Amino acid sequence: MDRSPYIGRFAPSPTGPLHPGSLVAALASWLDARAHGGRWLVRIEDVDAPRCLPGADQVILGQLAICGLLPDEEPVLQSTRGALYGAALASLVERGLAYPCGCTRREIEDALVAMGILHERFEERLYPGTCRHGLHGKPARATRVRTELDGQEAVLAWHDRRLGEQQQNVARSVGDFVLRRADGLWAYQLAVVVDDAAQGVTDVVRGEDLADNTARQIHLQRLLGLPQPRYLHTPLVLGADGHKLSKQNGAQAFDASAPLLALQAAGRTLALPVIEAGSAGEWLAAATRAWAARWVA
Repeated sequence: MDRSPYIGRFAPSPTGPLHPGSLVAALASWLDARAHGGRWLVRIEDVDAPRCLPGADQVILGQLAICGLLPDEEPVLQSTRGALYGAALASLVERGLAYPCGCTRREIEDALVAMGILHERFEERLYPGTCRHGLHGKPARATRVRTELDGQEAVLAWHDRRLGEQQQNVARSVGDFVLRRADGLWAYQLAVVVDDAAQGVTDVVRGEDLADNTARQIHLQRLLGLPQPRYLHTPLVLGADGHKLSKQNGAQAFDASAPLLALQAAGRTLALPVIEAGSAGEWLAAATRAWAARWVA
């Protein structure tokens, strides 16, 4: 299939500055776009407003610029794109593919306990389908998408360029997942799918911690009739405790005063060869060639 022109993207949440782990994801997506002779976009994923910090988007863009990772178009903010998400959700609801849900978190937990499901095993609580056939007198809170249609569970298979062949039964792994939250905010899964399609993204390169989201996003792409990008999930930077380095566990911003050293450290996580360079620009040029040798078919 001809996937040209290549369009990639980096989509950080403005909950704080970029740390070494998020720089790895930014660098990998930039290198993949450059190695394919494509375009690289930056999208600020700020739909979860309560978690966003004022000015963090500009800090992130400044960090990327210091490292020479410059987008080919003006960055966009998800918070300005609600009309697109609303249109997509309306389409799903009109076709009976999404429905209102009146369940609270506690009610979902109680239902799972009654079913004998140990929800602690899941990063997200498996939704038991309580409101799938009606609200039963409860007020609507969230909106969920169906993961079982005409008796068929959504079982998604896809190829990850690094992880290989992947498969997930979405209905049994997470159940009917949320598209619009009870607080009225748009859910990540819907926003990212709509935005990737609207921006013409052909390749998604991101951290391995997001690989589990892929099946849900492909499910939505198919329901909405949107193209499916290629996926490549990169290795994670781990903290001293062995867990993924993240803002939630106190990860500090990478040292922007030494961009070459920061890029070299990110390159080591991505298993790039040792590159001797006198500047960030020189290193990026050599890293692009090394990435192309490994990841461009």
